Amino acid sequence: MSGKPDLAALFGATSSDTFLGLDQCKDFSRIQASSAFIGVPCATPYGSVGAYAKNGPKSLREAIAALTANIERHNFDLGGPTFPQGTERAVDCGDLEWDEKDFAKNRTIIRDAVAKIAKNGVVPIVIGGDDSVPIPMIEAMAEVGDDFTILQIDAHIDWRKEHMGERFGLSSTMRRASEMAHIKNIIQVGARGIGSAHTNDYEDAVNWGVKFFDARQIHKEGIEPVLKQISANTHLIICFDIDALDPAIAPNTIGRAPGGLSYYQALDLISGAASKAKLCAMDFVEIMPEVDVDGLGGLTVSRLVAASMGIIARQHAKIKTG
Repeated sequence: MSGKPDLAALFGATSSDTFLGLDQCKDFSRIQASSAFIGVPCATPYGSVGAYAKNGPKSLREAIAALTANIERHNFDLGGPTFPQGTERAVDCGDLEWDEKDFAKNRTIIRDAVAKIAKNGVVPIVIGGDDSVPIPMIEAMAEVGDDFTILQIDAHIDWRKEHMGERFGLSSTMRRASEMAHIKNIIQVGARGIGSAHTNDYEDAVNWGVKFFDARQIHKEGIEPVLKQISANTHLIICFDIDALDPAIAPNTIGRAPGGLSYYQALDLISGAASKAKLCAMDFVEIMPEVDVDGLGGLTVSRLVAASMGIIARQHAKIKTG
């Protein structure tokens, strides 16, 4: 036998341009689904690196393509099919346009798309792209509510006032969120190692009211202390930078660091948070397929996205996960 065995052929999958073979949706104002995959190649890149994660959305579609024929089968991460009977499936909204020079335009496009989708009661799942992408996503949620909690899962805290003269870059995401009136609470999980933050950035976050649970604490104490911080009456935004995961399972990112979260720690954070509060928006960012190892990171992250879609579908239909 020559070449690599084709798992897609083994399962009977056919080629698809959408994530998990889901239906396409182009009209954001008339969308009908539980959640929507939105590819965002870039928002506000730093000049030193540019749009280094622009191929992230495409890579996740390719990573899960082998399972397009398996969408009805039992998903043991969810205790049943990804979209069980009585739930609405997700859709794939394709990739948003982006401009290499007009960053304000990029942010406007992202903000407008997310707002249109969220106003229809559909949960936007924004796939990046670097970690500047969530800023306009978070901003857009002001159009559908005024009391949100952010659960950030990330190796870095992103509280720089600015970096390289840019206020809306990936190192400032949570600080920009803290300045938005509709963001009432921020919980940050997974920080470890050396990042871009200075000690005074961390102190500013603590003084604002951020509850921190670093990666070492999660490994020692589990995720229950995090979940206790999520109020049952809040609306939830999950911001997931994949460098929060251990690079052994997610090497497809620029910010690798040892000691990251496991697949099930991440999945249990998402499902546990959704069991307590209404999940209204979500992102997965810092996906850089060029540095992946044999597709392992794409596999890990695409499975987390698919599981998140199933969790959201169940929440909409009030079906318990597991």
